[in-house]
Amino acid sequence: MKIYLACPYSHENEKVREKRVEMATKAAAKLMEDGHQVFSPITHTHPISKYTNKHPCDNDFWMVQDLWILVACNEIYVLCLDGWEFSKGVEEEVKVAYRLNKKITYLKGGKWTKE
Repeated sequence: MKIYLACPYSHENEKVREKRVEMATKAAAKLMEDGHQVFSPITHTHPISKYTNKHPCDNDFWMVQDLWILVACNEIYVLCLDGWEFSKGVEEEVKVAYRLNKKITYLKGGKWTKE
């Protein structure tokens, strides 16, 4: 299964962003160990952002980098970290997934639930 792992990232506090990267990376690692092919956009773009002139929370710029991979994935998993329901990025990723008729799975309370 090819999975796109969405989760919130943008926050004014850099420590919150770093924790979100850590949580996404751990979730991606677990999914990979379970036999899935996983793209974690936060895991991929956060370190790259340090070498660009773009702000790491520039949603428009980073969505262009990420969404083309969502097209190639079978489904999207949403890691429901604090603030996920207010995330512009997660909202956009889920909307694209709906338009592409992708299966959407949410991790809430430590359990994956399909929509």
